[in-house]
This record gives sequence, structure tokens and C-alpha cells, in this order.
Amino acid sequence: MQRCLLVMSAVLAAWCTGATAQTVTPNWPQRPIRAVIPFGAGSATDIVPRIAFDPLTAQLGQPIVVENRVGAGSTVGTGAVAKADPDGYTLLATSNAHTIAPSIYANLPYDAANDFAGIIPFGSVANVLVISPDKGFKTIQEMVAAAKAKPGSFNYASVGVGSATHLSVERLRLSAGFAAVHIPFRGGPEALTEVVAGRVDFYFCPVNTALPFIRAGTLLGLVVNAPHRSPELPDVPTLREAGYPDADLPIWIGLLAPAKTPRDIIARLHAETERALRAPVTQQKLAKAGVEPLNLSPAEFDARIRNEIEANGALAKVAGIKPN
Repeated sequence: MQRCLLVMSAVLAAWCTGATAQTVTPNWPQRPIRAVIPFGAGSATDIVPRIAFDPLTAQLGQPIVVENRVGAGSTVGTGAVAKADPDGYTLLATSNAHTIAPSIYANLPYDAANDFAGIIPFGSVANVLVISPDKGFKTIQEMVAAAKAKPGSFNYASVGVGSATHLSVERLRLSAGFAAVHIPFRGGPEALTEVVAGRVDFYFCPVNTALPFIRAGTLLGLVVNAPHRSPELPDVPTLREAGYPDADLPIWIGLLAPAKTPRDIIARLHAETERALRAPVTQQKLAKAGVEPLNLSPAEFDARIRNEIEANGALAKVAGIKPN
């Protein structure tokens, strides 16, 4: 009898432990959620999360308060989230700049791979290489040939050292075998202005940002950095189609949390955000912003982040980009 009672007690304890593990935070969320965006208002990494947060707020029953915390190539805001309580009330909405930063900044106050848990990517964003029509190039091959003929005579814009716009050109430059001088700017509008004026030769720009200039004829799109052609620019080839298969640098925007955030919260955030992204209205807004679906589970997202950190470190080394 005593043995039977002991067995029953053990079974009951195991059941309770399992139930507790599955319902660590059953009442979450009970207050507003803070989403830190380590980029300025109006950037693609600011616009895209806000599109998803609108329906997500309604689904969760609590407001998602966006905080743009810029500085040091996204590392200021990212560092603040790394130090936040892992309770599901502080999230990070960022881009693949997160996987580039470890190669650019020597003493990051956080571990990009281990201090965060991937929740879900909102999608991928295609960038188009733009150039002034006055330069006289109709194709990317013509531009590359001219750059090879006069080594070092070309320059290009980016939104900062180590940004995706910077590394996108470095990948193309290394793949195609030409030299060009990097000119970093504080933001996309300034970079675009200089390219339109012809003072800077070219720039990898988000498709939706470049589209008005391309349609107005003040910029020409030569190639798209994406797995396939942009629906908005069907006549512009991808890097692979143009003959540079090693030049792709896929750009994503996604949602992360501090690493020790309870897994049930991560799972719910993934499921609810996925549901929000599938809504027809959300899909229309994302498509207008030049965002395409990127379906990854939290585990797959974590794996992608780790792989990209390693790949971008290798790229930075080959390109001679020195950590700050």
C-alpha cells in the first residue's frame, strides 16, 4: 500500500511539473509591451514592424509601444534589450544588421547569438542597385566593366559602415572583381540625394524607397539583391541572373526577445505574429512596402542568425572591414 502511494505521488508530481512547464506565464500579457527598434523612424526596419504590430496589438489585448533607440549602427538599442528583464515585455524589432554588428564592433556589450531568442521574421526586403541615368550605364555588366577599366574611380553610398547597404556592395564588388570607394551617410535620404545628383555613383536601396525615383526617371535600377525579381521592377534582373551568384546578401526584418524569455511566450508571440502577418490587410501593406514572406520557426530563425553572424564575419575579413 505504501509503495502504491509513493508511485501515485511520483506520477502526480511529474504531472504537476509538466503542467507547470507548459503554463509558466498563463496570464501574459497583462500590461503594455515595449518594442525597441534600433533604427530611426521612417526606415524600413521601423515601418515594417509597425505594420505587423497593428493587428498584433488587437490580438494580444495590450498595446505594443514602439521605442526608436538609435545609435552606433543599431547596437545601442540592441544592447538595451539584451539587458532587459526576459519577461516578454521588452522585444527587439531589428534587421540583419544584427548579424553584421559583431563583425564591425570589437567590443559589443552583448552577444548577438546567445543573448537573444528569435521569434519570427516579418519578411525579407529586396534592395535595388540604383544609379543616375546620366552615368550612361544601362546594365550592371556595363557598370562593372567601367569600374574594372578605371580601378578606384567609382564610389558608392551606404547608410553606415557595416550596414546591410554597405555589405551588399562589398559582396557584389568581391563577386564581380572591381574596386570602389565607400562613402557612408547618416541615412537613406541623404544617400539617395547624392546618387540622384551624380556625386555618388551607386547605392543599394530598398525597392519601395527607390521606386518613385525610378518611375520619375531620376534613377535607374540595374540589379536586385533578392532571390527573385521584384514584382515592382519586373525588368530588373537579380544578381544571380546578372551573373553574380555569390553576391546575394538577403535582407530580413524580424522580432527577437532576450534569450531567457519563457519559451511559451516565444511560442505564443510566434503564433500570434504569424497570424497577424497572414491577414489580407497586413499582406497588402507589406507588399506595398516591398516585403516578401519569410517563413521560419523560432528555432530556424535562431539557426539563420547564427549562420549569418559567421558568414558576415568572413565577408568583413575578406573585404578588409576593420572593427570599430
